[in-house]
Amino acid sequence: MDLILCLYAQEVCGYPVSIFFIVFCPLGITIMALWTVLVLYFRYFLRFDDDLATSIYHTFVALCYLTPILGAVVADSWLGKFKTIIYLSIVYAIGQVVMAVSAIHDITDTDRDGTPDNLTLHIVLSMVGLLLIALGTGGIKPCVAAFGGDQFQDHQAKQRSTFFSVFYLCINGGSLLSTIITPILRGQECGIHSQQKCYPLAFGVPAALMVVALVVFIIGSGMYHKTEPQGNIMLDVCKCIGFAIKNRFRHRSSSYPKRMHWMDWAEEKYEKLLIAQIKMVLKVLFLYIPLPMFWTLFDQKGSRWTLQATTMDGNFVRLQNHPTTVNPILILTLVPIMDSVVYPLIKKCGLNFTPLRRMTVGMFLAAMAFVAAALVQIQIDVSVYNTSTLCGSLFLYSINIMSIKSIYIFSDTLLQTDDLMAKPEQGANAIRYFCLHYKTHKHRFPKHLFLLISRATFTITNGANTCEYSREFGFGSSYTLLIPSHFAWGPTCSESISGVEDIQPNSFHMGWQIPQYFLITCGEVVFSVTGLEFSYSQAPSNMKAVLQAGWLFTVAIGNFIVLIVAEIAQIEEQWAEFVLFASLLVAVCVIFSIMAYFYTYMDPAEIEAQFRDKGGKEESDKEELQMQKKDVVDHHNEDDEAKQTKM
Repeated sequence: MDLILCLYAQEVCGYPVSIFFIVFCPLGITIMALWTVLVLYFRYFLRFDDDLATSIYHTFVALCYLTPILGAVVADSWLGKFKTIIYLSIVYAIGQVVMAVSAIHDITDTDRDGTPDNLTLHIVLSMVGLLLIALGTGGIKPCVAAFGGDQFQDHQAKQRSTFFSVFYLCINGGSLLSTIITPILRGQECGIHSQQKCYPLAFGVPAALMVVALVVFIIGSGMYHKTEPQGNIMLDVCKCIGFAIKNRFRHRSSSYPKRMHWMDWAEEKYEKLLIAQIKMVLKVLFLYIPLPMFWTLFDQKGSRWTLQATTMDGNFVRLQNHPTTVNPILILTLVPIMDSVVYPLIKKCGLNFTPLRRMTVGMFLAAMAFVAAALVQIQIDVSVYNTSTLCGSLFLYSINIMSIKSIYIFSDTLLQTDDLMAKPEQGANAIRYFCLHYKTHKHRFPKHLFLLISRATFTITNGANTCEYSREFGFGSSYTLLIPSHFAWGPTCSESISGVEDIQPNSFHMGWQIPQYFLITCGEVVFSVTGLEFSYSQAPSNMKAVLQAGWLFTVAIGNFIVLIVAEIAQIEEQWAEFVLFASLLVAVCVIFSIMAYFYTYMDPAEIEAQFRDKGGKEESDKEELQMQKKDVVDHHNEDDEAKQTKM
């Protein structure tokens, strides 16, 4: 008990104890876990095509960053940050549960063939789940970072700056776990009547972890510094801005004196302190205008880049653990290096590497990442073009017809079989066998068996005898295995079995995606971490969550831009789309650097103190004037009484 009381009063390494309950609360494993497999869920469970899967994915991401405005209003105006985090975390967890239920294929699989018979029900459930998740995460995102910043005192400015880096590290620590664990959970086979990819487990485990994180956050309740909501600040801001615009329009004649700022036209009705606070917010929001283009590129690592990985050779890792794992690993490595080595070294060199300059560099690095992605895509397209033709020489002779059907001639039999028209989905291997042994099997081709493995062992049996055959497979390939007519059971039975490669495996290695992930992560570290700190430091005391929501709103706009390009532009070549995005970001980067050059950094606390002092002085002057008037009135009354007495 004494230890607990001591913790309430003490700091740890200069940090408030309450911070340690907050930094471990936003376990990024929850939302990041969903994003890791979401586009694959759309593509291969709900059977959306690539463009629709990408569009729905980015619509969801946009909603996740659009709803923070609502969360910020609720936190700053009514519930406060603490209660907002708790209530909307519950909504978030419910959404995760609904998503897990939507992925249970047995709900509508009446014929038990492993495929849902009523996809509409699954789509509706998944959309409801995603809507609840977007609402929940929207309320949490602007509040957690700002709530953490509220725990620091004025003398802890340095620790508060470090907190945002640590906070970002914790999010990406959870992200690292999600990119490793969630695909493994998805890769499991589960089901009541038939075994399929286990999306319910991939969505359900993060829901349980969200509940655990919420419990940890609530345990620290007594240690938190909870800033009380200050009324409907967003409504006051909107009314003040509206009055300033209307008043300026009324006095647009040149006969009226000009004012320093257009918001000064609200002075007739609103306090100067509120006007000054709105000026600070508008100044930062104007600087946010070019930022959505960064997020347009950044969030495609969960959609376009994930789909790109499924067309590559993933032999060095299991395909589920594609290079998205590199992103959180690099963040966990680069954030401490940047804070402890790179930034201090730049400062010692006499360079003023301001937050806005860091963000400019981050935007440029993201553009270079998409140039690297375009180069990778070109190599993929070239390798697919060179290896996509179906081929084979079966037993005696094989003729390929329009890459759709093949005629196989052997002995006294001629067979025609349907071939795959494209590479297998998700980088799987399509495998079928053809038995020519009249005692073992009839002359026919069974359907393809799709396996997401690099090596497989098959057991051939006739009931009395068995024979095992092993073979290496490449990702995205198609094979036909032949059991010849002279097949004989015995220790060397597998030697007579041969295989024909109908579609060559993906030849361009997935490791080539690592450079683009490295560049995009470097850009994220110097852009996103800096942006979080910048948004908090430049926000007035009563609008911290509001400005955090404005920062997150730029992410939503960025994802809407992806939707426009994916659905309207209809660029056929993927590499050309990557180059287009890179070019747009470079242009925006130049514009932002010019805007940053003219930006003047503010100290909101100092500005607010000046206006409060002025307000206090004005009140004091008013009171003194009233006292003087009262003395004069009293003096006149005394003179009147004296006159009356004399009379």
